[in-house]
Amino acid sequence: MPDRAALLRLVVLAVVIAAAGWLATHRAILQPAEIAAWLAALGFWAPVFFLAVYVVGAVVMFPAALLTMAGGAAFGPVWGALLDLLAATLGAGAAFLVARHLAADWVRARVGGRLARLIAGVEAEGWRFVATVRLVPILPYALMNYAFGLTRVRLGPYLAASAAGMVPASVAYTWLGYAGRVAAEGDAGGVRYGLLGLGVLGLAAFIPRVVRRMRAA
Repeated sequence: MPDRAALLRLVVLAVVIAAAGWLATHRAILQPAEIAAWLAALGFWAPVFFLAVYVVGAVVMFPAALLTMAGGAAFGPVWGALLDLLAATLGAGAAFLVARHLAADWVRARVGGRLARLIAGVEAEGWRFVATVRLVPILPYALMNYAFGLTRVRLGPYLAASAAGMVPASVAYTWLGYAGRVAAEGDAGGVRYGLLGLGVLGLAAFIPRVVRRMRAA
């Protein structure tokens, strides 16, 4: 009888390869405006479909910024931000579990020496370190999800800290996506959301410095 764990790894690997291959051959249509148009046609099921696509995208390492902007374009600045944050958190959890239980060797090969820094940070500060590097990433979103799966942080605190740390980026990219949509519709008010999004991204870069100074004081 075949080993169930090995069989599961093969199935997950086949799904990831198939999804990655499809994304690689359809990148031209996977733009925020195109994704938003698809979602608009789904009506009631659009949020569910969006969450599913985002989670799969996180597992196959599709650029999260594009999906987040698509969420803003499709669902607006408020509901879009909430859905984007939920989707990014679920995607982070999915990749975390894949790394922890199925793909540890692959992750170690991709992350390299930066994995030691993550492990040391988690050992020293736990969930606080997760939240901090989510604010100012030392790795891309998708790769960081996998890397944290090889640390000792537990899933619950990891998800909570990730969600808290990803709030600024989720809001910023959502607003940028929404700004792009309304600008394409000829509404000059979209510029405001675009500037606000850029401002939030800039502000997020300073938050860890302020926290470090407060802790040092």
